[in-house]
Amino acid sequence: MQVKIESSWADKLSGEFEQEYFAELTNFVKKEYQEGKVYPAPRNIFRAFDLCPFDAVKVVILGQDPYHGAGQANGLCFAVDEGTALPPSLQNIFKEIESDLGKLLVHRGGDLERWAKQGVLLLNATLTVRAHTAGSHQGKGWEQFTDAVIRALSEGRENLVFILWGNYAKAKGAHIDRSKHLVLESAHPSPFSAASGFFGSKPFSKTNDCLVEHGKPPIDWL
Repeated sequence: MQVKIESSWADKLSGEFEQEYFAELTNFVKKEYQEGKVYPAPRNIFRAFDLCPFDAVKVVILGQDPYHGAGQANGLCFAVDEGTALPPSLQNIFKEIESDLGKLLVHRGGDLERWAKQGVLLLNATLTVRAHTAGSHQGKGWEQFTDAVIRALSEGRENLVFILWGNYAKAKGAHIDRSKHLVLESAHPSPFSAASGFFGSKPFSKTNDCLVEHGKPPIDWL
């Protein structure tokens, strides 16, 4: 099956594209786009991969579902299109960056492409969603696909940083090889849980400390 995804990822994930579950997933997603409103736009389904080739990945931030409101989901977890109001979780992420690094953000737009181009894979567990219906594309095969992504990175790379916010992300990251990679876990940045361990967790400075320790340029989070 031909999938429009960045070439290094196409190579690493070619076995997934040939499996029956992926054919069923593709048929489901195509039907959803034909019959109603689905986010993100089709061209952005694999945007996280297109902006961050396999060998360029330094950091993985794991989300759950794309946003399901108009003008929000753009293929990068926690991100929204420029000019769109920042969702509460992203507002809290930005607050923690400023607190953690002791500096004010330079870029206040929500797209986060600037992170992806530096090697941050902004990966949702489910890559599509029906408009205004949270979780509507869960259990259709995306989770199996993104598990394969995490497995490929865990096995094929060394000294990556995986940032897992909330119980869902922690469970999905359970099989990461922690002898090879740094795994940072905390509460989710959602307003319902941010005060229970996300604020003050300092994932951004910890990530950069790890990258520098292993001879990699730090991420400019600001």
